[in-house]
Amino acid sequence: MYKRQGLRGLSYVEVEVTGPERDLHSGVYGGAVANPINILCEMIASMKDANNHITIPNFYDDVVTLTPEERAELNKAPFQIEVYKQDLAIDDVHGEAGYTTLERTGTRPTLDVNGIWGGYTGEGSKTVLPSKAYAKISMRLVPNQNHEKITALFQKHFESIAPKSVKVAIRPHHGGNPALNPTTGIGYLAASKAMEKSFGKKPIPTRGGGSIPIVALFEQELGLKTVLMGFGLDTDAIHSPNEHYGLFNYLKGIETIPLFCTYFTEMSQQSVA
Repeated sequence: MYKRQGLRGLSYVEVEVTGPERDLHSGVYGGAVANPINILCEMIASMKDANNHITIPNFYDDVVTLTPEERAELNKAPFQIEVYKQDLAIDDVHGEAGYTTLERTGTRPTLDVNGIWGGYTGEGSKTVLPSKAYAKISMRLVPNQNHEKITALFQKHFESIAPKSVKVAIRPHHGGNPALNPTTGIGYLAASKAMEKSFGKKPIPTRGGGSIPIVALFEQELGLKTVLMGFGLDTDAIHSPNEHYGLFNYLKGIETIPLFCTYFTEMSQQSVA
């Protein structure tokens, strides 16, 4: 069995690229003055190579690479690539070369643009060469990466690749460290037993791609591992306009958590006896 479950960490920043002090006429000035939107797009594109490997220096220094055995166990989780693509209405998946989709979303770090804007975006046309361009960028992190270190590495790199024709500013928003929990402790074993009782199937430990920063904080400040039990589905459309949560899973959560408390108490008493 794969002996770990966990979550990725997060470094989230907003970047600003400034060219001229005001929006300019793109006919009068185009070709002679830097366009911040063009520059920003070029800078972002340069942060990944042809294999979708992040090019920020030292970005991967602390990444813990899974052993071949761990990778094999992780990929035993139920997953159908064709169903995955059909659900998302995509013709193919995309990501870091050499890794499966399950590995990319749970065990490898990422860099994604969450939003980008600048210039004229209203109805019709307005031929401006914009003064500013902005982007929000998130980096999902894996053990043993530190979000503050990664944010600093991003800032140093982003500033270093900016041409002299523009000025850049980086504003960190928030972040959190990744978490990795063993599946041999009483907490996990009690959760596994509870979910098997309520769902009728033994759960498979995995590493979620999302981030819950307080999990790592609990371990840092309290020395406690967190039990992670998920009741959502891929079809819940998380972070989309139609995000939702099924009533069946909600009720299953209500059924499962008291079972967890019961089994955790029983196992704790047995370990003390």
